[in-house]
Amino acid sequence: MSRPPRRPSEPTTETEDLLRRHAPQVLGALVRRYGHFDAAEDAVQEALLAAAGQWPEAGVPENPRGWLIKVASRRLTDVLRSEEARRLREERAAALTPRDAFTAPPPGADRAPSEDDTLTLLFLCCHPDLTQPARIALTLRAVGGLTTAEIARAHLMPEASMAQRISRAKQKVKGTSFGRPENWEERLPAVLHVLYLIFNEGYTATSGPALQRAELAGEAIRLTRTVHALLPGHCEVTGLLALMLLTDARRAARTGPHGELVPLDEQDRTLWDKAAIDEGVALVTRALARPQLGPYQLRAAIAAVHDEAASPDDTDWQEILGLYDILVRLVPGPVERLNRAVAVAMAHGPEAGLAELASLEGELSTGHRLDAVRAHLLERAGDTEAARTAYESAAAKTLSRPEQRYLRARAARLAP
Repeated sequence: MSRPPRRPSEPTTETEDLLRRHAPQVLGALVRRYGHFDAAEDAVQEALLAAAGQWPEAGVPENPRGWLIKVASRRLTDVLRSEEARRLREERAAALTPRDAFTAPPPGADRAPSEDDTLTLLFLCCHPDLTQPARIALTLRAVGGLTTAEIARAHLMPEASMAQRISRAKQKVKGTSFGRPENWEERLPAVLHVLYLIFNEGYTATSGPALQRAELAGEAIRLTRTVHALLPGHCEVTGLLALMLLTDARRAARTGPHGELVPLDEQDRTLWDKAAIDEGVALVTRALARPQLGPYQLRAAIAAVHDEAASPDDTDWQEILGLYDILVRLVPGPVERLNRAVAVAMAHGPEAGLAELASLEGELSTGHRLDAVRAHLLERAGDTEAARTAYESAAAKTLSRPEQRYLRARAARLAP
């Protein structure tokens, strides 16, 4: 059966990718020229919608970025003029006149705003006054180019609630000068953490009917590539990009034909993305050659050991445990220690791993992961009744339906 023809106004994947790539650069140009981050961001979204409706039919202009800047500038100046008329304040008129330091390129012109505007916007979206959920939402909207509806769907939230979150975030950063902050190196870890959280939510959704949200993971990789292109010598940026690529390389094998979860040791490794693994290994090899080690480099190195193993039995758990020993000294968080406990169990036996879990009782008791790991180790140790109880407990705590089904299936398999 032939596929129905695409409607003229329906944007192609190529057009969507092009718009998403230019969105932060266009927003950066407008904010640098006019200020008014919140109004500029709305104007850019309108320009993106206009392009999505026109370009599939009329064709992509010779200079798409210049076209977007011109349309968005026109929308923004209309808004600013309306405000000027309402408020009768002469100083508002100054906002309508661009500073001489920057002139937006007309369609077809060669000149374009600096790619560095993407990184500047990331710093703005990860402002220290914003909460973590607000940083993530504003980053996806302003830098990722996603609509409010897309972000709300990705987070399983009502669109109105997400719109309020984004609006409050924009109000908080209102008046912040546009430019890379003087303490940008101190703020960079917050940017990387937001990108890491976006990727994790895409790779393993914390709630809902699907195990993965590929659009979020893909967006995190795209944005991290942009930061890496701007800061190629930064070890942790390189490590984060390598970690994402090495982890996402397994995505096709993580679910079965009905969306069910497939654990790492049962995955069909022929489905892993070899090109992504090769790129990730090359990146982490370069990053580890530097004298200073960071958490993302170490996590990427651990992922590389998994990805380079031809089978589960070929995995070098001693090397993984050694890397976790270094990681937990840098980041002694409960999740890192939980993952290290798994490595201890694989290297020295399930009883050794279970002993490691005792120190995590208070810190991870509310989530499902501690019970899930305990169940796995108890099953390996031969205590099937305790393992079944732990699997059931973990299933009751997770909000992810694929994880619930997987954990309940494991428990049912151990029933007398």
